[in-house]
Amino acid sequence: MARRGRGGSRRSLRALVVLLLVGLLAACVNEPAPRVVTPPPTPTTTAPAQPEPSTITVGVESIGAGFNPHLLAHQSPVTTALETLVLPSVFRPDVDGTLRLDQTVATSARVTSTEPFTVSYELNVQASWTSNAPIAAEDFVYLWERMRSEPGTVDAAGYSLITDVRSRAGGKAVDVVFSKPYAQWQELFAGLLPAHILKDAPGSWTGALAGGLPASGGPFRIASVDRARGEVVLARNDLYWATPATPDRIVLRAVDDTTMVDELRSGDLDAALPEADPTVRQLLAALGPTVSAQDAPLPVVTGLGMRSDVGPLADVRVRQAVAAMLDRDALRAQVAPGASAADAFGLAPSETGYASTAPPGAPAKPNPAEAQRLLLSAGYVRDAQGRWAVGGRPLQIVVAAAAERAQDVRLAQAVAAQLTAGGIATTVLAPPAADLFAQPDVPATPPTTAPGAPGPTGTATTTAPPSTTRSRATRTTAPPATTTTAPTTGGTTTEAPPTGRVRADLMVLPRPVGGDVGARYASDYGCPVAQPGGVTVAASPTRFCFPALQALLDGLVDGTAAPGTQAVVEKVLWAQLPVLPLYQPVSVVVSTTATDAATGISPGPLRTGPFTGAQRWSVPPG
Repeated sequence: MARRGRGGSRRSLRALVVLLLVGLLAACVNEPAPRVVTPPPTPTTTAPAQPEPSTITVGVESIGAGFNPHLLAHQSPVTTALETLVLPSVFRPDVDGTLRLDQTVATSARVTSTEPFTVSYELNVQASWTSNAPIAAEDFVYLWERMRSEPGTVDAAGYSLITDVRSRAGGKAVDVVFSKPYAQWQELFAGLLPAHILKDAPGSWTGALAGGLPASGGPFRIASVDRARGEVVLARNDLYWATPATPDRIVLRAVDDTTMVDELRSGDLDAALPEADPTVRQLLAALGPTVSAQDAPLPVVTGLGMRSDVGPLADVRVRQAVAAMLDRDALRAQVAPGASAADAFGLAPSETGYASTAPPGAPAKPNPAEAQRLLLSAGYVRDAQGRWAVGGRPLQIVVAAAAERAQDVRLAQAVAAQLTAGGIATTVLAPPAADLFAQPDVPATPPTTAPGAPGPTGTATTTAPPSTTRSRATRTTAPPATTTTAPTTGGTTTEAPPTGRVRADLMVLPRPVGGDVGARYASDYGCPVAQPGGVTVAASPTRFCFPALQALLDGLVDGTAAPGTQAVVEKVLWAQLPVLPLYQPVSVVVSTTATDAATGISPGPLRTGPFTGAQRWSVPPG
């Protein structure tokens, strides 16, 4: 029984194993095959392409020395454009030059008191700088204080009548108090600057604005300034509280004449503002009817400022003798053949009411006999070498022009050549504009020498620094700048050039025009202004002061002058010659057919120029 029981157990175990194997095989057979799931393709999400910014590119002569519109050293068409498009102004000229209140800046501006004479401004509560600071009373205070205390400013006489600037309504209302009634008060507070940034910045009036404007209060802002490339890029100010500008960008690019023509032809330039001269006109003629050209006088008269407080030109007879040696027509023809001759000290040739005020016998052509008479009366004699001297010392004159102004440098060289021929030893210097127009002395910096450009005498021709303006290969070569030279009986004597800082006796002086002519007279030819604390500020780079004239100038500013005063002032100035007027430069507004249709670009009012209304320009197609 036991044997059967063990066998049965084995059989039962085998049966159980077989059943398990069968079950496992059945399970394997009935298990469905695993599905291979292919994931859906991942959609490729690419960002939409950003459109190219709409850009208008305008060729200019140079981007200038800096961008403070109130500084004589920074005057240029580019600075004028930036003041028009970037900086806030209470009043702006319309298309015919009439001043209109800019309500994006001030909603009201009116005389609220006559004793004392007070003008009250209600500022737009939305008006603000791109730094998010409001455009406010402190900006009025900053401009007033700088205009009355800094040398080398433009038309500062009106600001000198202001005795106080008071803030109301959290800075959004301003009361300006004057010492006398001032009929031309609407001319003031144009081109406001961001006081909250500049007031504590060292050298802010000049240095902080040499490379750009730190904030915008207009429809555009400065996106970049590239001096190496000669380019300023304006971008739409997205924080502007009024109607946004239509173009995304406006690019101002320094180009020479040949490049300008090539880029107008290729479409790389939409417009250009070259100097008006025969070379330019000939190049433009080659483009045919694809471009239009409109003459645009610049808001400046170029003259020769004579240092009247110290040095040889402090003697009016020497100033008159220098003028008698010069051929003004030849200077203009050589350096600025497209300019308009200027024969007045107040109005410019392009201004309404202009007429020559030059009296009979005024300097025009060289008059050696008159120059000799004047120098002899001043105690000078002509030595055996043919040069003028006094007490054995030669008459030496330093002729200076701002290094950043290439045409002015060429003019200084041409003036020096004429004076040297007349027996006066001359030195040509090209200091920075900020020194020349604001400081009593300047670095003894000769003009930069352009390598490989031989001048008439075999020396290298001098030009302005290449970093600030591109060379004008098509220009007539000017006489080379020299060290101190004088005519001799057997050739030319060269003396050691000056070093350190020296006085500029005769300077090429750009005199801004437009606006209140009375303030212009007082600013350009008035005596230094006394400031609180006993400090006096030179009214002009010449430091001219003729006390008998000052009362007449004051009357022209405050409106108390008798009829005919302006004519008397002109007569006195021709006799005293603090400045010898030469010419008003003229540019050409060149534009393509497409640009004309899209922008309607024109010369614009004298003071604001071709960029007036540029925020409303459409971008030319293509």
